[in-house]
Amino acid sequence: MVTDFAPKLAKVLTEYCVPIEPGQLVLISAGVVTEPLIEALYEAILKRGGHPHVEVGLPNLSELYFRHANEDQLTYLNPIGMAAINACDVFLNIRASSNTKQLTNVDPKRMALRQQAGAPFMKRFKERETAGELRWNICGWPSVANAQEAEMGYLEYVEFVYKACGLDQPDPVAYWQAFRDHQAHLVDWLADKKHLEARAPGLAMTLEFEGRPWVSCHGDRNFPDGEIYVCPIEDSVNGHVAFNFPSVYGGREVNGVQLTFKDGVVVEASAAKAQDYLFAQLEADDGAKRLGEFAIGTNMGIQRFTREILFDEKIGGTIHMALGRGFPLAGGKNESVVHWDMVHNMMEGGEIYIDGQLFYKEGQFMVE
Repeated sequence: MVTDFAPKLAKVLTEYCVPIEPGQLVLISAGVVTEPLIEALYEAILKRGGHPHVEVGLPNLSELYFRHANEDQLTYLNPIGMAAINACDVFLNIRASSNTKQLTNVDPKRMALRQQAGAPFMKRFKERETAGELRWNICGWPSVANAQEAEMGYLEYVEFVYKACGLDQPDPVAYWQAFRDHQAHLVDWLADKKHLEARAPGLAMTLEFEGRPWVSCHGDRNFPDGEIYVCPIEDSVNGHVAFNFPSVYGGREVNGVQLTFKDGVVVEASAAKAQDYLFAQLEADDGAKRLGEFAIGTNMGIQRFTREILFDEKIGGTIHMALGRGFPLAGGKNESVVHWDMVHNMMEGGEIYIDGQLFYKEGQFMVE
């Protein structure tokens, strides 16, 4: 049994991912199942001279909300939440579920309405991030519910998350620093390129990214981490993908998603399971039918699908694409309340060509 998990993870988060400086206000948002990490973070932040503020959510509040909220309540933007985002210097969100199926039977239209109401919140969040005023990190923590969803025993899942975070390394901070340096080489190589073609069973797609930087994700915003991504030029995406992993978004699992893009827009869509939910998200706003992100997963310490996107989008040997909102950091201009990551396995015949040169093949980068 891993006994040093919480303090080790708190050390990496506060010293490497988002180094806490004296006087900074740090907002920790988490559920009750993450109590060990909340306490470890609280202590670590105090030791680094920061001011921790904790908001703990109870397991059944979301279900109660969608059961009873009327339309006025669904479209209400809580000013307290907005004030918190305006005030804090660092936002730490710890993800762990008490019930991964809690929102399965919620009307997709009610969920979409709530997402739309939160658009000003997300806009302000991104404004402060882009201005360098707000740093943030979404961190995973093991729970029994997540272990069940991943089809693992709880102790097995704890060990899986521990390894995914690199906490099994002799010096986890040094490990992630080396990881960051390796990915910096990849994004530097991509800096003056412009065209991408991806091929694999179930995948044939092209897109353009000229003038848009690839971004290395190495722990500063997600943890565990491991991806490089770009925001495609919005009208450049063409082709078809039949995603070979299930997708979980907003508490709903959608299987067998197939999308066809023409000039950047989804023109055909289907799903084997929860197709109505897929359609509802695509109709959420004008930007939901466009691709906001194309990414390559690079964390070889993650080799199992878990139904938790924080881990699954980082699986070494996969790519993922996000419908909806792009990231200004990567030149993305697409606006949407949706940002839905969907994962595709590339380990059997997957290839990515950049400006006609083989860049990636079955989980390996070919330009190193």
